[in-house]
Amino acid sequence: MADPLTDTLALTEAHCHVSRGFEAYGEWALRYPASQRLKFTATVEGTCWIDFDDLDVGRIAMEPGDVVLFDGRHEFVKGNSDSAPIGDAVEAFGAADGPIARFGDGAGSGRGPKVVGVGGHVSLNRTGEELLMRALPPVIHLRATDERAATFRWLLTRLAREAATSEPGATLAADDVAHLLFLEALRACLTEADALPAGWLRAIADERIAPALRLMHDQPGRAWQLEELARAAAMSRTTFAERFRSVAGVPPLTYLLNWRMRLAERALRDEDTPLAALAHSLGYTSDSAFSNAFKRVNGIAPRRYREAARR
Repeated sequence: MADPLTDTLALTEAHCHVSRGFEAYGEWALRYPASQRLKFTATVEGTCWIDFDDLDVGRIAMEPGDVVLFDGRHEFVKGNSDSAPIGDAVEAFGAADGPIARFGDGAGSGRGPKVVGVGGHVSLNRTGEELLMRALPPVIHLRATDERAATFRWLLTRLAREAATSEPGATLAADDVAHLLFLEALRACLTEADALPAGWLRAIADERIAPALRLMHDQPGRAWQLEELARAAAMSRTTFAERFRSVAGVPPLTYLLNWRMRLAERALRDEDTPLAALAHSLGYTSDSAFSNAFKRVNGIAPRRYREAARR
């Protein structure tokens, strides 16, 4: 049976990349620019805080083992002191010689409170940007006291170690560990799905509609009827439709249409499958019916989409 989370993440082509780790001594504060990319930052040792501009989330206090996942659309200040002058994070990390950036008013002597952290970003294709950015809140704070604390702690310790070494393969290892950390973060989000906006991630977490969701992912080319999907979820047609729309943000058959189009986009980008064969695999009786549906959703005909993607 299909795993909708795995299926969807595969479509997003999500890859995690680790930036330099850091060691901060004494009092410090740095301003980070907006990056327009899904990012994460984690504290391995010591404590600090994050203030996001233009977001009503308050100051986020970070303890050892905490991870913050955010959409990168807002500037923020990270530090441990309100009295320290706010420096520029790009300059601080750009001036680092080696895999670890060191800063703070005690950096030269190694004195004062020590904070060790690591961060990075998640690169996504266009589909991924649309799916993940809409599915996640602007900021998610995953605490070391949460249920997955032991897993987070192990991954963070390993991530910090790989980010701090120049051994062969360190970059690859750090990115792979970061990818696991990202997956664990999404799993943690699923345990508190009620706080997520309506969308595919919240839908995946909903146990009541999960059987129907798995069927659509397992056989996207089947001509599913609302009654069949409702029966799989052990609900009446009306109850199922209302429940699905409340958590997914769209009606069930609209979700199926959108999922088919995401699959079509990947095939058009990465494969040479003829349009007629692609249309048939996605449940359309002709390539013209598929082309009309694709253009209605994406605003461009599939042939032109393929040409543009190949360019």
